[in-house]
Amino acid sequence: MDAGKMVPVVLLLLWGPGTLSAAEEELSRDDRWFSYLHRINKRVGGQTPCWNDTCYEGVTQQDLAPFRSGISRDLMKNLIGRKLGTHYQIIDHRLYREEECMFPARCSGVEHFLLELLPDLPDMEMVINVRDYPQVPQWMTPPIPVFSFSKTSDYRDIMYPAWTFWEGGPAVWPIYPTGLGRWDLMREDLKRAANRWPWEKKVARGYFRGSRTSPERDPLILLSRENPDLVDAEYTKNQAWRSEKDTLGRPPAKEVPLVDHCAFKYLFNFRGVAASFRLKHLFLCGSLVFHVGDAWQEFFYHRLEPWVHYIPVSQDLTELRELLQFVKENDDEAKKIAQRGEQFISQHLRMEDVSQYWRSLLTQYSQLLTYKVRRKKEYREVTRGPDHHEL
Repeated sequence: MDAGKMVPVVLLLLWGPGTLSAAEEELSRDDRWFSYLHRINKRVGGQTPCWNDTCYEGVTQQDLAPFRSGISRDLMKNLIGRKLGTHYQIIDHRLYREEECMFPARCSGVEHFLLELLPDLPDMEMVINVRDYPQVPQWMTPPIPVFSFSKTSDYRDIMYPAWTFWEGGPAVWPIYPTGLGRWDLMREDLKRAANRWPWEKKVARGYFRGSRTSPERDPLILLSRENPDLVDAEYTKNQAWRSEKDTLGRPPAKEVPLVDHCAFKYLFNFRGVAASFRLKHLFLCGSLVFHVGDAWQEFFYHRLEPWVHYIPVSQDLTELRELLQFVKENDDEAKKIAQRGEQFISQHLRMEDVSQYWRSLLTQYSQLLTYKVRRKKEYREVTRGPDHHEL
């Protein structure tokens, strides 16, 4: 027996019968996929439950930790002067905002949740960044309390649920001209599509449609051109598209609604300019999500566990062929991961969970302000628009 075949057998002898899953025991005679199956078994056995009221509490505590000594009026004044985001004030359960917002639809998506929670919120003021990029690098001293929807580990921004849970993009012409739309409605659309495409009817092929916002996506597109039976991946246009050079030398593909992604077993998620808004949607197809890279985060990402809820893929995609072969040859395991991913998003990323995160975050943040907020008279009050619809 060669050395490579000895490893699983030795582990079986050490662990004893009944420790491994049935799939691991079966494949102990052929160790091609043993390492992947062991990772899945270990991760699933060690995962921690997610209780809805406190599911994401660790993120709030971590993001607010740099400000535990307090946020002073001078620090806030300095922050407002830097124009790193939109300045909001909540006073006597009313919401006020400076007149200018760089992206009005994004501000409106944020304001939906602020207005909804006003009766429960104490007085406070905060700067909410609706740009794509975070604003507070780790080296900044002292850190300043800027709210951003996404960040990497080398930033100290305070994460909040992105505006896209309600509105504000991303717009995809012609299928989503005003943005992806409300999360509560999209959830229902995707669940219906998942019912139309149960696991057994899905096409056993990788699938991706999206614009070239990052060259990290190139290897998948090239793999698709080389082996279309393994992956169906094409670039679509984006607002910056000028020529076929922007789609790797071929005409751009047509945009495909998210509900149509549900016809495929394996769906790919890449970062965009920052964290990708598509990730939460893909899980609801009941398909297996291949999540590429782990640098960019949103507030709920840390509770999604690799090998439990999705297949992790390195940014250079070097192991992608092997991973696709693994899931094809281990269809039951792939289906279980897809089911766990779908169940997590269905149960723990509802609209009420998003509202609860906002409530907890703002309540804890308000307690860090060491001064009484004074209303800026030139700010306008933000109220519900005439075309606003409640959930």
